[in-house]
Amino acid sequence: MSQASADFRLHDFHGGLALDGHKAVSLEVPLASAGLPERVYVPIGQHQGEAGDLLLGPGDQVLAGQALTSSADDFEVPAHAPCSGTVVGLCERPASHPPGSRRRCIEILNDGRDEWVAPTPLKHWAECPSGKIVDHLHAMGLVGLGGAMFPTAAKLRGPWGAIHTLILNGAECEPWISCDEMLMRTRPEAVIRGGQVLAAAVAAERVIIAVEDDMDGIADALKKALAQQHGSLEMVIVEVPSVYPQGGERQLIETLTGLQVPGDGLPQDIGLLCHNVATAAAASDAVVHGRPLTERIVTVTGPGIQRPCNLRAAVGTPVAHLVAAAGGYRDGVQRLVLGGPMSGTALSSDEVVLTKGSHCVLALTDQELAPRPEPMPCINCGDCVAVCPASLMPQLLFRALAADRHEQARDLSLLECIECGCCAQVCPSQIPLVDYYRHGKARLGLKDLDQRRAALAKRRYEAREQRLAQQQADREARRRARAERLQKAGGARDEIQAAIERAKAKKRSGD
Repeated sequence: MSQASADFRLHDFHGGLALDGHKAVSLEVPLASAGLPERVYVPIGQHQGEAGDLLLGPGDQVLAGQALTSSADDFEVPAHAPCSGTVVGLCERPASHPPGSRRRCIEILNDGRDEWVAPTPLKHWAECPSGKIVDHLHAMGLVGLGGAMFPTAAKLRGPWGAIHTLILNGAECEPWISCDEMLMRTRPEAVIRGGQVLAAAVAAERVIIAVEDDMDGIADALKKALAQQHGSLEMVIVEVPSVYPQGGERQLIETLTGLQVPGDGLPQDIGLLCHNVATAAAASDAVVHGRPLTERIVTVTGPGIQRPCNLRAAVGTPVAHLVAAAGGYRDGVQRLVLGGPMSGTALSSDEVVLTKGSHCVLALTDQELAPRPEPMPCINCGDCVAVCPASLMPQLLFRALAADRHEQARDLSLLECIECGCCAQVCPSQIPLVDYYRHGKARLGLKDLDQRRAALAKRRYEAREQRLAQQQADREARRRARAERLQKAGGARDEIQAAIERAKAKKRSGD
């Protein structure tokens, strides 16, 4: 296995910002466990795709690691119990997005015994067919842990061509989030082994593990873990500049390879596959140890937290429990954010529960949330254009959306916006640009949905009309056929009647 070389050529992506980092406050203390709450609320739809059918009902006993939902395909990812106990039933809990929404969850009363199902590792996985590895990862409930929660099996088994390079994304560019750094610091061997597993699942020829250059000691820890592994797979550890949003998939790919993913395409279209380092560690746990995905590392931090830290937390844990495990709130907390300050989502309540994609809980005080000045007219300064990592024209997008010209915004590549917030950060007019883009995307999404519904209704109407016309034609054909039979039967009846009369006459003559 190869290690990082100093001559690995890096490239630049357009735009981006250098942000002040605040990771140290949560990295100063060792990784700890948040512990299990009295009740957990496991979301049944915590991935991009449909939720499977429930396997358990109220009153059923459950063991930690036991599957709670079924799965019919790669886009139905099973959920697993993070603790042993009793299934209370289905309930609804506040969701992080969209605001005011609720999420269906399986409520489990924790019995405190932490009894697990028997582990099911995939033995001799390095010699298994790739499909068998993917099947196992799917059964263990793996989704992308970088935040998007795209089903891992669907990403590995998609209808793409050959994947030659697997990229493990350890570039944690949000200024407060440090869960991936803590993972690589405490479990570098799991990241390396998980990279081998994911590479085997797609027959990739090499693996690139990207970490930021300000992550002290992380590259060395990964190199040391890599040196202890055996095999012919090429693995390279690369330090990339700490520029936001370096952790964006497309930006990281451009930094590492110089290639740009097509706007309407995927990394797989150019032979690349990108996974988060936490997903790799979860793949290692699933294949080597047979443990399903039931917990993750979460950064609980911000000026509003007493003891900022990273916690191992069970999926389905309420945010309030995580905050309590971090010492509780400080005075003056005004806002909770799931994720980072640049691209995170404000929470309506700390009753929101942890999903597989939840990587940070950020508590901000009134000092960080000074009232936003009233937006002023755009002065067309071009600052937003200079920092946009997607190479868009933010000011033109804003004008189109402000005038409700959503199709024009679509033509200006609105859907390629990654909502990183760089443009709003530098706007001297204090225009909430990302709010416009999110609203515009939602409007276009609803319009596209309406169009799909209208097209479906049209197809249904046309199919109904065709079915009714066919039924009418069938009835007419049957009527004509019956008339013809009756006409033919009329002559036949005359002959039959004549025969009967002859028989009667013959009988009378015989008498």
